[in-house]
Amino acid sequence: MSLAGNLKTVSFPDILQLLATGKKTGILEIKTSTRQKEVAFKSGNIIYASSVNSSEDLLGNMLLHRGRITKDELNRAIQMHKQTGRQLGTTLIDMNLFEKEEIGECLRLQIEEIVYNLFSWQSGDFYFHENEKPKKAPFLIELNTMNVIMEGTRRIDEWIEIQKVLPPDDVMLGLSPSPKTKNDEVRFSMEEFRVLALINGERTLADLMHISPLGEFVTCRAVYKLILNKLIEVVGKKESKEEIKIDEEEIILGIIFKLYNNCFYRIRQEVESIMGEDNALFNNFIAQYRNGIFTFFPGVDPNSDLGPSEEKFINAVHALPTQNRYHKLLSGLEYMLSEQLEFVFQLLGEGIYKHATGRVKKEISEPLALKRELVKRYSLDENFFKSLKRADKVVKMVRG
Repeated sequence: MSLAGNLKTVSFPDILQLLATGKKTGILEIKTSTRQKEVAFKSGNIIYASSVNSSEDLLGNMLLHRGRITKDELNRAIQMHKQTGRQLGTTLIDMNLFEKEEIGECLRLQIEEIVYNLFSWQSGDFYFHENEKPKKAPFLIELNTMNVIMEGTRRIDEWIEIQKVLPPDDVMLGLSPSPKTKNDEVRFSMEEFRVLALINGERTLADLMHISPLGEFVTCRAVYKLILNKLIEVVGKKESKEEIKIDEEEIILGIIFKLYNNCFYRIRQEVESIMGEDNALFNNFIAQYRNGIFTFFPGVDPNSDLGPSEEKFINAVHALPTQNRYHKLLSGLEYMLSEQLEFVFQLLGEGIYKHATGRVKKEISEPLALKRELVKRYSLDENFFKSLKRADKVVKMVRG
């Protein structure tokens, strides 16, 4: 089976579905200029995953960061692992530091974290090496790929709501003096309880993600629920050892560019894949697309129907009058996005419209997560969802 391409044209969930339904065995390699991940499959199910040249996903560092092992214990285990040639997980069991089930659970969590992280990747070259086996797979761990697809998709939708509530990375979290109660009872899940036990009034969200044994997403979800139930609150800002000066406007414009450029590209790709570029109605869509890009997307090349580069976009925005610059920019982009989605509904019907809207929500998860405090301050998430609500309103009116 020859499966290769870029995530811009084939999404990660679609790749997983192909491998699962085909019951394929081999290694899926996905890489960008700075990151590389591998996911191993056996008969369509995921059995292993790793991040190449990254220490974050290594078992030893994972256990160390989460306080499950000391630095000395890890060094001794690594030394023994090198001497015997046995896998690190097996060595830790031999040293009576962990039970086999505990190491297996940690490896399962590591695999899930790596795979779910790939759901947010919008680009990257991929290649499936059929019938290849992972060089390092110390335990037989098998994840149902279809379940992973459903969970990964659900997490993307859930993350959109979670990140609206999460605090900035530089503030400390502590217990709330007046928690939200029902009949004088405080109820929370086991994952919320485990995260609550880590909150001491000095740790930030980044600190919690670093030491939590639950993984980043589950930890963030627990913090989100604890904040909503007023069990925890911000208790102060953590002083930075070194204040790093950043160009805030440059960062926010970069996020705006990624946000809308990704969405416009994905909608156009969706329409073209269904209608074909020789379809007369598709040409009408392209005409509307070009008109919107030229009107609302600063820095666009008039000789191309593609969006501008990020650098040209930022330079063009800087050239706009400072008064109401952001309002004018975002209003135009919001209008274009809702128009695009409405056009999809008119051309292809409600089913494709809902699918396109789902793809748009997926596209925004990564850009909106880049700098949550800036996103909130500039109301980027609120402005973006206005476009989706506007399109939904039109669809409901037409549908009756």
